[in-house]
Amino acid sequence: MNTINMMRTQYRVSDFISWQKSGTLELSPSFQRRPIWPAAAKSYLIDTVVRGLPIPIIFLRERKSDLSTLEPKREVVDGQQRLRTLISYISPKALKNFNEGRDAFMVKETHNEELAEKRFEQLRKDLQQRILDYQFSVHVLPSDVDDREVLEIFARMNATGIKLNDQELRNAAWFGKFKTSMYHLAYQFLAQWRKWGVLSENEIARMQEVELTSEFTLLILNGLMGKSQKAIDNIYKQKDETYPERKASERRFQTVMEAIDDGLGADMPVLPYHKKALIYPLFAVVYHAMFGIMSSLKKKTDKPLPKKLFTDIRAAGEKIEKGRVPEKVLEAIARRTTHAQSRKIQFDFLLKECKLA
Repeated sequence: MNTINMMRTQYRVSDFISWQKSGTLELSPSFQRRPIWPAAAKSYLIDTVVRGLPIPIIFLRERKSDLSTLEPKREVVDGQQRLRTLISYISPKALKNFNEGRDAFMVKETHNEELAEKRFEQLRKDLQQRILDYQFSVHVLPSDVDDREVLEIFARMNATGIKLNDQELRNAAWFGKFKTSMYHLAYQFLAQWRKWGVLSENEIARMQEVELTSEFTLLILNGLMGKSQKAIDNIYKQKDETYPERKASERRFQTVMEAIDDGLGADMPVLPYHKKALIYPLFAVVYHAMFGIMSSLKKKTDKPLPKKLFTDIRAAGEKIEKGRVPEKVLEAIARRTTHAQSRKIQFDFLLKECKLA
């Protein structure tokens, strides 16, 4: 493979719109995948652009100039679906093969209430300007790079990548109400995840705080259970379009997280509860004390926390550290499993120590 002199630059959304209209942009070369993004993914992209958040790099390749128009031409090597989404939203007539059923969409209220169910021309002028002026980071390959070399470039990119974990796969697959809620809650309590020492920076970078948030929300919705990737996948699917419990479950999640931070706070890193085996039963016990496991989400008032709850939780943590707990509890913690039975053993122990059983 020859050395490639790749140009790194930035182009605005309006540049791509202009090129598409003038016919100097090849959006779908033969090696590109066909447009298959669902409407929810497209909605999420528009919200990302409006918020000025980063989007993965666009790869272009220069082509020979058009001798009839004297215009330079370029083709999309990677980023077709991102660009097609923006063009179909802003200027659908610029797409020669625009298909109403496949390409038309509007932003969902879940992603952005201000843009929801509005076409581009119905947006405020400042929002239109923000979208058009958004800048992509773009890498441009010279025209002498052939298809074989393009394919080798992306084979190398994929070969040096890290396999996506379960939560990263969910992030790529779902864009609806439940996902939006989980990411909102995870980001809201990012400072606590770090302060408590529950997750490493690498785990946070790979969305493990979102997965833990999802587990806690499953507890709120369905009661105490083991960690099951299938169960988490199913709740993202079931509540993608409609999530009527969202407001109530978010409030309960926030209330419990704030109570744990107030009660244990800066001491969490030196308590056993920052360990992955114990953070779930800790959340479950505090949740049970405030609301009751499997209680109706329609109930508006919280139970007052027992005055000695966190004193008892600390004392139970000291017993765990010193090994002065039943053997089955030590075994459940030592195994570091997330099976339902292990979690129930730890949960029942804490309930008893906190005089909640």
